[in-house]
Amino acid sequence: MEPQLGPEAAALRPGWLALLLWVSALSCSFSLPASSPSSLVSQVRTSYNFGRTFLGLDKCNACIGTSICKKFFKEEIRSDNWLASHLGLPPDFLLSYPANYSDDSKIWRPVEIFRLVSKYQNEISDRRICASASAPKTCSIERVLRKTKRFQKWLQAKRLTPDLVQGLASPLLRCPSQRLLDRVVRRYAEVADAGSIFMDHFTDRDKLRLLYTLAVNSHPILLQIFPGAEGWPLPKYLGSCGRFLVSTSTRPLQEFYGAPPDQAADLAYQLLGVLESLRSNDLNYFFYFTHIDAGMFGVFNNGHLFIRDASAVGVIDKQEGSQEATRAGENKDIFSCLVSGCQVQLPSCESVSEKQSLVLVCQKLLPRLLQGRFPSPVQDDIDSALAQCGDSTRPDPEVLGAASWLKDILRPLRTCDSRFAYRYPDCKYNDKF
Repeated sequence: MEPQLGPEAAALRPGWLALLLWVSALSCSFSLPASSPSSLVSQVRTSYNFGRTFLGLDKCNACIGTSICKKFFKEEIRSDNWLASHLGLPPDFLLSYPANYSDDSKIWRPVEIFRLVSKYQNEISDRRICASASAPKTCSIERVLRKTKRFQKWLQAKRLTPDLVQGLASPLLRCPSQRLLDRVVRRYAEVADAGSIFMDHFTDRDKLRLLYTLAVNSHPILLQIFPGAEGWPLPKYLGSCGRFLVSTSTRPLQEFYGAPPDQAADLAYQLLGVLESLRSNDLNYFFYFTHIDAGMFGVFNNGHLFIRDASAVGVIDKQEGSQEATRAGENKDIFSCLVSGCQVQLPSCESVSEKQSLVLVCQKLLPRLLQGRFPSPVQDDIDSALAQCGDSTRPDPEVLGAASWLKDILRPLRTCDSRFAYRYPDCKYNDKF
């Protein structure tokens, strides 16, 4: 069934609060909270059909039992900006939408609704999966995926092992260790927490949902296994379903390119600190970016910077070692082709250097924040440090040394006031902040 909108839904106008969720119904009816105007209720009683193109799996089965449905079946997400044109998914549809979340219909907290897509956009939808089975574009996506050899192996597996994720295009799974995969199973939020590395408590659909999410976009998985509550620079995960994700709201980094010098220095300092924590942490995981743009980083309303989009983040286990995904074609299947061409190869684990993320940030992001913002000779030192940090021909120690020098330059340029609530008033009493 293709995505459709009823005439009543198409008549929605900006400014009206439309209840966005009851995603567990997908093809079922959407309702409005009782407090909504009766005139609006009569206009949106028709069924919203987000369609499989939107969520990625079949009808209600895609979402029943997942955290996003458990959290929002009785709670609400509202969005002023999710209009009929967006639901119709035109070629220029947005990748994220602002919304508000409430668990009591009184206190509303800002959240973001993300569509997890790739450069192929809608090509990761039904059409590619149905074509793999020579089926019409309206085929049952779940039925096709269930018949694959990979999923049959997953059904028999008691534990998630590197051979089960061989050939998937996700950077997270390019160099998987058993320790990393056990962490995925233990912390997967879409099933009841059994505190076990074994998948005995996973239903067949749980396994399919996990496999599908890992194949399409690993961002929601990273938010679950490395939560911000434990100090990782990632936003709070609220729920996901197919290619649909809800997390805490942020402002993308590019909105701060014109920020005052002290705020620019603070954000640049934080960004370098984030990369440092990804290189060296207590769990001995080395995180790296395969590519970088400003939309991958966001800022909370308290001024705290974090990773907004972790879909391009790879993980190498420095403690246990990693089993690199094979480069042979025998492990390629439809799950390998959902977000990229089937022939695309990710770089080998051995080719990833410690400086990789730093070079990308110093080339693409920090100049937009820092160049031409400060008086000489401070600006001259900043420009020199940026040039060294962004030089991919320099050995790792030199690039890391330049980044450390840049942090030392930026530290005194930050001010201590309430605009930076994430470290205020601590900065008054401790120069660490």
